[in-house]
Amino acid sequence: MADNSSTVAEALTKRGVSRRDFLKYCAMLGAVLALPSTEIEALARALAIAPRIPVIWLEFQDCTGDTESFLRAGAQPNPLVSGPSEPSISQLILETLSVDYHETLMAPSGFMAEKSRRDALESQAGQYLCVVEGSIPTGAGGAYCTIGGRSALDIVREVTSNARATIALGTCAWDGGLAGALPNPTGATGVAGAVPGLRNLVNLPGCPANVVNLVATIVYIIAYNRLPELGDFGRPKFAYEKEIHERCERKRYYEAAQFVRAWGDEGHRKGWCLRRMGCRGPDTDHNCPTVRWIQGTNWPVGAGHGCVGCAEARFWDRMTPFYAADDDD
Repeated sequence: MADNSSTVAEALTKRGVSRRDFLKYCAMLGAVLALPSTEIEALARALAIAPRIPVIWLEFQDCTGDTESFLRAGAQPNPLVSGPSEPSISQLILETLSVDYHETLMAPSGFMAEKSRRDALESQAGQYLCVVEGSIPTGAGGAYCTIGGRSALDIVREVTSNARATIALGTCAWDGGLAGALPNPTGATGVAGAVPGLRNLVNLPGCPANVVNLVATIVYIIAYNRLPELGDFGRPKFAYEKEIHERCERKRYYEAAQFVRAWGDEGHRKGWCLRRMGCRGPDTDHNCPTVRWIQGTNWPVGAGHGCVGCAEARFWDRMTPFYAADDDD
């Protein structure tokens, strides 16, 4: 099991991260969290002295997309933190976290993997952060997803019961996602549906979720010992309070009634609005236009594909067909 005794600052120092790099990183996260500039130094101080936080990462009915997002976040330096020598998000966060259990990433398997989870639950009770990826099937008594002979429903209830906080990462862990789309044969649901009344739950929907929002949420919990302010559906306001449409670089074309009418047409080549091609940006609250993807270089709408509304409830049922405009457009 990983050593959780060191502080975040000590872990980063061992990694060769300078104070200047650390402050830049905190400034970037402060921007994501919509903190006033006066709060950045306080955030940095609180984060520096905080102990490393243990993590139990559960995977159930999922495509591993959220884990892939997490792993690929630091393949290259993040442009939001200027300079080619700056530490990547994954370099920082992997040193900040102590991931004690994660089926995809851990070396042990089978009974030894289950032992790792049990040991973490016993030794870190009330201290660990639970990250849930994938939906939890409730049909047939939970038999549609079992690990080590136990149902996902049983495991998620056990692990979340003693967690410092739980993060439902990705749309499947939030409300069932694709597995929970009609007719939902496995009775798939999100964490809130599987564990009714669960306290200290943060929902980070997205298909997959953006790792920048995950990092920002974890840093906030570590630094302030509380959850970030939550809005609709238990989602952090810093990431899900504004419509994608309001911050979209194509909005000026929407206002000018300049729409793409077919993939590859003149409007598409010129970057016109994708609403007529089914873009759900006006129906979706998310910070995709600002945090972006691929180390902050681009996002689906910027690359020429309309938003599918993956951060909204029941998006597989409500937003499909993805390439058809609403009747009132």
